[in-house]
Amino acid sequence: MINEFYQIFGQLVFIAGLGLIVMLASSLFLGRLLLNEDRLIFPRLLLITVDMFYGPFKKFSETLGLNSRIVDQIGVEVRNKINEKRFRSIDPHEKALVLPHCLRNPKCEARLDRTGLVCTGCNRCIIGKIKERAESIGYTVFVIPGSTFIKKIMEERRFKAVLGVACYQDLNLAMMKLSRFTPQGVPLLRDGCFKTKVDFRAVLEKMGLEGEMRRPRGCMNQVPEKTLER
Repeated sequence: MINEFYQIFGQLVFIAGLGLIVMLASSLFLGRLLLNEDRLIFPRLLLITVDMFYGPFKKFSETLGLNSRIVDQIGVEVRNKINEKRFRSIDPHEKALVLPHCLRNPKCEARLDRTGLVCTGCNRCIIGKIKERAESIGYTVFVIPGSTFIKKIMEERRFKAVLGVACYQDLNLAMMKLSRFTPQGVPLLRDGCFKTKVDFRAVLEKMGLEGEMRRPRGCMNQVPEKTLER
């Protein structure tokens, strides 16, 4: 009797493991299709895989010789796609724009308060330029030194939507946590903790300012290439 139980249990574990592998492989295929050809198929499957099996999905990608960052790329792009229409329908006055402090100029004199850095608008970096455009149409802008600020800001201010800028991993994890706030994200062109870059035009486009997509003077950003880490 005991032997039969272990035999059945072992078979169930094998079937579950095989099912997980099929799920990860299918999600990776669909994710690459989204990143390479801009085709979104079975978005719910992709979100379940990224959200519930984040760690195993990264390990699986690495096993196949891919950069594990592809998982975060998939997560960000899926949420951007499924939330895009609703995000655009929400009034800008009910949206928050969250920028990372690593975009600031090394000589930045902004002070830190409970909602993040208070930009003085010195125009030494891209933050001031983005902030000016965003606030002109009603966005509330936050410049944060860490992800712990984000959820608190969203819940206290009762925003309906959020647009974030960050590296792929931080962006994906933040969009997971803020899924009920109709998130949209713009990944950094160059990440790290210092002198990072973002595509100014991509941020304007997400804000609905396609007509103002002029590159600000002194900005070192460029149009991002849709690349897939291999």
